[in-house]
Amino acid sequence: MFQIFTGIVALSSLLSFINKKLLKLPDTIGVMLLAIVASLSIAMLDFIDHEVFVSVCAIVHEIDFRTILFDFLLSFLLFAGSIHVNLHRLLEEKGPVLIYASLGVLISTFLIGTLFYYTAGLFGMQIDYIYCLVFGALISPTDPIAVLALLKKAGAPKDMEIKIVGESLFNDGVGIVVFISLLSIATMTGGHGVEPSHIFLEFAQEAFGGIALGFVLGFIGKLFLKRIYESPIVAVHISIAIVMGGYWLASMIHVSGALAMVVMGLMIGDYLHKSCESEPLKENMNIFWKVLDEILNAVLFVLIGLEIVSLNFHPDYLIAGLVAIPIVLFSRYISVFISNIFFKKEHRSNKNKVAVLTWAGLRGGISIALALTLPEGEFRDALIFVTYCVVVFSIIVQGLTIDKVVVKLLKN
Repeated sequence: MFQIFTGIVALSSLLSFINKKLLKLPDTIGVMLLAIVASLSIAMLDFIDHEVFVSVCAIVHEIDFRTILFDFLLSFLLFAGSIHVNLHRLLEEKGPVLIYASLGVLISTFLIGTLFYYTAGLFGMQIDYIYCLVFGALISPTDPIAVLALLKKAGAPKDMEIKIVGESLFNDGVGIVVFISLLSIATMTGGHGVEPSHIFLEFAQEAFGGIALGFVLGFIGKLFLKRIYESPIVAVHISIAIVMGGYWLASMIHVSGALAMVVMGLMIGDYLHKSCESEPLKENMNIFWKVLDEILNAVLFVLIGLEIVSLNFHPDYLIAGLVAIPIVLFSRYISVFISNIFFKKEHRSNKNKVAVLTWAGLRGGISIALALTLPEGEFRDALIFVTYCVVVFSIIVQGLTIDKVVVKLLKN
């Protein structure tokens, strides 16, 4: 596994270089696009040298995407993403952020699952309703990484930026919790005879437990940083240890490590930005986590591109994937629209902003990693393929056009 991961890191650096020099696309979009091209090139090997193609595919199949993301990348990515968020600005938009990340995810999960269930049935794909809801849960979390730079470049309103960032940080955790709850129900009972109280207890333990652990870890982190301000390198080392140890502890006590990392990152980031008097410490922490964030995101999007080689293709899966794209977009629009009703008047978005928030709701590595955790069965291959269709469309099509959408809808 070490040799494979080393190769992935090397490939991600090469693709980042090619993108920066030739394509000049936003980093994550360009890297993923080049990785997809690399995957298609590997697929073409089957027509040139079948033995080489099989050997390369065997290497790709050895990549444990789920383990790499959930056991390594996710904790660092979520902490790195949240440590740079302005907590004061986030608290100003806390109502919309929390509603989007909770109610919005639940509405999106139900809508996508229900619409996909009936639509797939029209095309002859009989997927159990509970597994359609599982698909709704895994595809609902949004990923801001690829779109944030474009939003800033297009001059999107600051309140919209913080809503998108805050929502995506928290809905990753909420989406994972909903997914785990629904999947455990699907695998244990097949979705029959499920008590609502069981779902609520699963959700409460994961979500509220993760948030509570995040507060504890954030408090501990701040104590350490206050006492080591004269040694910035040691402070960075401690932050790494707390991220890794905290995420491991979350898995041991069965609470959401994702939410714990977000809360801890926000607390430590707020201390660095407002209270820390050591400029070297702030500079070292910010630079280290910014660089690590960009490197790991490049690795993640290379993994997404390369994993295409391992997909089991079937014409019905492609049809279902193409049908799922408008379903996901429609459900995103409805979830944003309904969530908007619950905001205070000054926080509500007009119809143009709702449309931008819908189009900016990109799906990313979390969705694919969750899909790859599905147990072996008759629905697994179909749901993984459909997830890939939505994610690739989301990152490439939505990601490359969001700046134009912002200019068209918000600059008039």
